[in-house]
Amino acid sequence: MALILSNLSFSRLQSVTTRTKTRPFPCKLLNSGFHQPQRKQSPLHSSFVTQSRWKVSAVTKEADQEGKTQDTIWFSDVVVRNRRDVFWRRNWNGDDITNAGVVLSMHLLALCAPFYFTWHAFWVAFGLSLVSGLGITLGYHRNLCHRSFKLPKWLEYSFAYCGVQALQWDPIGWVSTHRCHHQFCDTERDPHSPVHGFLFSHINWIFDSKTLSEKRGEASNVEDLEKQAYYRFLQATYYLHPIACAVMLYSLGGFPFLVWGMGVRVTVSYHATFLVNSASHIWGSQAWNTGDLSKNNLWVALLSLGEGWHNNHHAFEYSAQHGLEWWQFDLTWYIVRFLQIIGLATDVKLPSQAQKQRMSLNN
Repeated sequence: MALILSNLSFSRLQSVTTRTKTRPFPCKLLNSGFHQPQRKQSPLHSSFVTQSRWKVSAVTKEADQEGKTQDTIWFSDVVVRNRRDVFWRRNWNGDDITNAGVVLSMHLLALCAPFYFTWHAFWVAFGLSLVSGLGITLGYHRNLCHRSFKLPKWLEYSFAYCGVQALQWDPIGWVSTHRCHHQFCDTERDPHSPVHGFLFSHINWIFDSKTLSEKRGEASNVEDLEKQAYYRFLQATYYLHPIACAVMLYSLGGFPFLVWGMGVRVTVSYHATFLVNSASHIWGSQAWNTGDLSKNNLWVALLSLGEGWHNNHHAFEYSAQHGLEWWQFDLTWYIVRFLQIIGLATDVKLPSQAQKQRMSLNN
């Protein structure tokens, strides 16, 4: 999931190992997900990934071949290797400063919420949270990133515009970073893996645009969006749209509407999305043999409108449904299903029983 885009020159891939006696297994990942569902060799080679009780995890505190120390993330077996600090010993460019300024201003605005609470402001924030949240989960993620279904252009563009109001970057930038995440999941080229530290995977990665650009590489992975004038327009005018929303909120309800409709809403949206990148690669359970650290996490799913069933998603990137079990709450899927019933969502992709069997840990 994404906020800004850039890249880094890499050393070798770091290994992910387990705490107990393990044996290697071949890791497979699906492709980027926005074409036909198929499987290809993962960037994580089997020599770097081992399994314990069919789960990808890691060893605590031991020195690697280069003498670096390792440590695990709290209450998990995920090892942090090559911990990254983005704040010191580097030059900040204009994009980094802008990103940090936007994120900080939203958090500072949210801190004013207890002093400017009104029920009208609260419900405005709640309604806009659902709209902009679905713009990210349904619009940016499942539709644009993975092409899990088709929508009429007017509806596709509407959901994408709602995603812009979440202040998580424009569709081209967001989709590019997320596709890169799936292509290089939990390797050195992953834009936001917890193997570089919890805070890095959660939020700090967005403040280092140069590294993100290098991780993406030279070739574009969003040519399908770059060909469309609408998405180029949103990229060129990105900041104008949230600013217009803020002006409208202030004109309708004064400072309380601005605090709740922008500060609280955007801050909650940030961390709901960021928890998918961080917590859903650290805590939870694995149902599928994905060869990465992705986890299914109930409380992240509740906060992120169904995105927390992350191991399900990494197993079947093309699937419009992330909560594959009846009890796995997935609001985004319920909306997609409704759109399918009324004829607006077509070519809705779901995993077949044969595909589930191939990815099953019991296979």
